[in-house]
Amino acid sequence: MHPEHVPWRDSACPFIIAELGVNHDGSPQRALALVDLAHRAGADAIKLQHFRADQLLSRAARLAVYQQRAGAADPFELLRGLELTVKQMRPVVDRAHTMGLRAIVTIFSVEVVGDAADLPWDAVKVASPDIINQPLIEALRALGRPMILSTGAATADEVQRAIAWLGDHPHALLHCVSAYPTPDEHAALGGIGALKRLAPGVVVGYSDHTTSVETGARAVAAGARILEKHLTHDRAAAGPDHAASLDGDAFAEYVRRARAARPAAAAMIEPKIVLPIERDVRTVSRQSLTTTASLAAGHVLSRADLTIKRPGTGLPPFELQRVIGRRLARPVEADMPLTAEDVD
Repeated sequence: MHPEHVPWRDSACPFIIAELGVNHDGSPQRALALVDLAHRAGADAIKLQHFRADQLLSRAARLAVYQQRAGAADPFELLRGLELTVKQMRPVVDRAHTMGLRAIVTIFSVEVVGDAADLPWDAVKVASPDIINQPLIEALRALGRPMILSTGAATADEVQRAIAWLGDHPHALLHCVSAYPTPDEHAALGGIGALKRLAPGVVVGYSDHTTSVETGARAVAAGARILEKHLTHDRAAAGPDHAASLDGDAFAEYVRRARAARPAAAAMIEPKIVLPIERDVRTVSRQSLTTTASLAAGHVLSRADLTIKRPGTGLPPFELQRVIGRRLARPVEADMPLTAEDVD
């Protein structure tokens, strides 16, 4: 892969990603309007999310506290209303490229990787909960696009293991705090330096879930070369991420301050740990090995018996190869996380 194909390499520093996420509210037209807003605010890239609720959530899935506070009542209903198909995303990607913006996508399930590959993404992202999802990381690596790995609610050991799965594939790491929104006093910007120590030579950035226009500049001072920030048309709109986002005017001010910032001579370094405010999202949004059908005690597990879905209450996805060929210690229901107690 040529260096010029890595969006954040040799670009203006910091490279600023406007995370559209699900702030389009399931509307392709609103997604296009957010691209225009990102361009006017001075972003370098936009980012979308690609998922299908039925392939992401098991019957055990529940809402995160921040989603409940935003008014959601059912996780399936919430995510189904926020899906965009690849066909609906194509004009959004084209609009971004026409405006000189890079287009990035977060992909949440192995099953949708092939669909997403049909669009000319400049990079793909692994969301923080999927730092333990080895099958997904390897499927995304096979696309041959530069990758961004977010590390919210992850330990240093989990980050290093995921880096090993990426190998020499072009990638960047984003420190973040998995709380929506993140209080300013919990921004934990010292984690940027911790990631730089864990991965010498790798570009490190910050995925910013605070609501401050100043945090990006502070992150640059702490050593961030990439910034990711949610962009919305209205912070008061109904939906899970609007309250943790900036509107167009505030995003433009965020960009202005970040561009004017310079790395500090000696940035603070904090350990890479799971913060108390991240624990709920860590459990709800991570994925587990999940059964595809009801299975009897004594059944020998095959690959067809297992998929990977939320929540993270069962065996982690990187255990997939270890459990294939093992017998079930007890009956298991369909579409439920597989636990250590289920397997002999």
